[in-house]
Amino acid sequence: MDEDLELLPLPDEAVALLTGAGAPPRLVAHLRLVHDVAARLADWTAERCPELAVDRSAVLFGAATHDIGKAVHRSELSGPGSAHEPAGRELLLAAGVAPELARFAAGHADWGPSSTAEDLLVALADKVWKDKRVPELEDLLVGALARAGGGERWAWFLALDELLTALGADAGPRLAYQARHPL
Repeated sequence: MDEDLELLPLPDEAVALLTGAGAPPRLVAHLRLVHDVAARLADWTAERCPELAVDRSAVLFGAATHDIGKAVHRSELSGPGSAHEPAGRELLLAAGVAPELARFAAGHADWGPSSTAEDLLVALADKVWKDKRVPELEDLLVGALARAGGGERWAWFLALDELLTALGADAGPRLAYQARHPL
């Protein structure tokens, strides 16, 4: 039952930005779900690999605002599109958000070997909340964990896989929660 979901509240700054952008309820629900998963990923990373420097507050802010551009490009709430990415970044910059935080709105779908750990965690949260697995993305995080924490890549892979499988198991209630909110 989705009533059993215990989600972290969005940061006050993110709520103010979303309100100012006129974000519809479905978008706010989505961002809250991704934010909650991002917090779990960030906390797991800090516990398992404290050697990997991760700015938890940046991850949480990025997850809470990564799709804010969909307040402008509403068709992308229920269909494909990437116009919301640069629009979100511009919206955040215009609201006075620092570029290093506004980048998540434009970059959450554009990750690669040069991505920071924060970028990877936001991108991964945006996938795994609905139990979508992206091996290339996961492999980048495994590599970062292995470089920072030492040990064998396979061991990091298994540990991350266990976490992502557990997070994915709650995708049904999360999807139901999101669907309850109007576009």
